[in-house]
Amino acid sequence: MKKVEKKCNSEYFQTILDGRKTFELRLNDFDIEEGDIFVLKEWNTETKGYTGRTLEKKVGFVGKWKMRDLAKFNPIEEFEHKGFQIISLK
Repeated sequence: MKKVEKKCNSEYFQTILDGRKTFELRLNDFDIEEGDIFVLKEWNTETKGYTGRTLEKKVGFVGKWKMRDLAKFNPIEEFEHKGFQIISLK
C-alpha cells in the first residue's frame, strides 16, 4: 500500500467531501492500485494555488483503458461525438 497525492479542483473536492462523488476519472500517467490511499489536495483554479484542505480515500477498483480499447464497445467516433460517462454504483 502506498499514498498517491494529486490535486483536485475545488468544485470536485467539495462533492467528494460531501460524499456525492465516489469516483475519479484521471489520465493514466501515474501508478495507483486497489488498496492504495489516494490523497486529494484541493486546488483553487482562480488563485492557482492549494487551499490547504486534503482528503484521503482508500482506493477500490481501478480500471485502466486506452481509447482504442473502447472500440470493442462502440466505434471511437461515437465516443468523440457523444463523450462517455463514469457511473458510480452504490
